[in-house]
Amino acid sequence: MSSRERILGRVRRALADVPDTEREETAYERAVPRDYLREHGERSVAETVELLAGNLADYRAIVHRTTTEELPYLIMRLLAERGPQYVLVPPGLPPEWMSAADPTRVHDRAVSTPHELDEVESVVTGCALAIAETGTLVLDGSPDQGRRRITLVPDHHICVVRVPEQVVSSVPQALERLDPTRPLTWISGPSATSDIELDRVEGVHGPRTLEVVLVGD
Repeated sequence: MSSRERILGRVRRALADVPDTEREETAYERAVPRDYLREHGERSVAETVELLAGNLADYRAIVHRTTTEELPYLIMRLLAERGPQYVLVPPGLPPEWMSAADPTRVHDRAVSTPHELDEVESVVTGCALAIAETGTLVLDGSPDQGRRRITLVPDHHICVVRVPEQVVSSVPQALERLDPTRPLTWISGPSATSDIELDRVEGVHGPRTLEVVLVGD
C-alpha cells in the first residue's frame, strides 16, 4: 500500500459518519474548530501600523515611512545607496513609483534565467497585504508584485505597503482577504538561516536586505 492510499484511507474513515450530501460543504467546518482569537487585543489603526513597523524591525527589515508624493524620491535614494546597475520591475508596478529613479530596468519575463536574475541587484514591488502581529508581508503574484522568483533571487528587495488599507492585525484577518488559489509568498524579514551553533547567515534563500516602505498620507 502506497503512502497516498494510506492517507486517502484515513480520510475515508474520518468521513464515514458524515452523510454524503453534507461532506463537501460541512465536513471540514465540523472537523476544524473556529474558536481561536481573530486578533490579540484591540488596537487603533495607528497602533496596528506601529506594531507592524516594530515587528518588521525585529526581523531585521529596514522600515521607512513616507507619503505618496515623496515615495518616488525615497525609492530613488534607496536604489542610489545600493548603487545597482539593474533593478527588476514587475509589469504592473505603478510607473510613478520609479519616476525619479533612473537605473537600468529589467522587466519580469518568463524567459529570464536564474543566472540573468542573479545579475540584478534590486527589485521593487508592491504587496498584497502586511500582517502587524507577525511582521509579515504577503505577496500574491499580482501585476505590481510579479512572479515569485523575482523577489527570491535579487539581493535587495524594496517592498511598498499602502497604509492603512493593506495592513491587517492578524493571520486570520489576512486569510480572509487573500485568494488561496494565487501563489502566495509570506515574507518575515530578510532571508536567513542558522546552523547548529545558531550562527545567523542572511541571504541564503532570498534577499539579504529587505526594505519596507510604509506609504500613507
